[in-house]
Amino acid sequence: RTFLLEEPTVKMETKAAIAFLTLALLAFCGLGLEIALAFGIEPVIYGVEMRDWSSFQNILHWVFTCVIWTIVIVALIIFSNRKLKFDPFKKERSSMTWQWMVSLLIVIIMLGISYWDWKGFKVLKEFKYHGMPRFVFQYLYYIVETGLVYLMIAFSQKAGELLFKVKRIPYGGIFTALTWGLVHILTKGDVLIGLLCLLSSILFGVIYLLMGKDARKAFPLILIAFVF
Repeated sequence: RTFLLEEPTVKMETKAAIAFLTLALLAFCGLGLEIALAFGIEPVIYGVEMRDWSSFQNILHWVFTCVIWTIVIVALIIFSNRKLKFDPFKKERSSMTWQWMVSLLIVIIMLGISYWDWKGFKVLKEFKYHGMPRFVFQYLYYIVETGLVYLMIAFSQKAGELLFKVKRIPYGGIFTALTWGLVHILTKGDVLIGLLCLLSSILFGVIYLLMGKDARKAFPLILIAFVF
């Protein structure tokens, strides 16, 4: 009798978890649309491969990518709110002082890793390399990319919590590491740097949990750790 009462709830939660995991995968696939754009569509439009693009063509790429990613973000948020009654930007709880301290420590460590990787501050190096116009559009691109990464973390965290009933594990960070982070091992061409991307993905998930799943706090910290 107890089993009959509990079975529908278990099935419903499993079904919801699969739905959230699907949204996380769709967010990841949304990031992958840039590959089709950069290596399939734009070379045909511009008449040259990506490595030979002009500054204007690079800016167009970032603009096109941001538009596509923004459409994906809006669509996923609308679907999540309407169909699953889940707002990925709504905070779950307030953060305690120690949680802020740990989150800021994580950001500082990640900035230190970035400094070591770039042999200087990434933001300054890219500004010097790109110049103002390209720098502005590239960092707009980074902001929108972080938005999709945030959704991957939020949706997969919810899926993990529904499946395993434990809320203290950074499922979102683990999922992001196994998708977005793992891809960076291939694209970076350096195993060590790729592994650091995996670690960064998990730490993004930890920040998300420490900040009470509050986008107003977690998103800026993840953005700073990722971009700078």
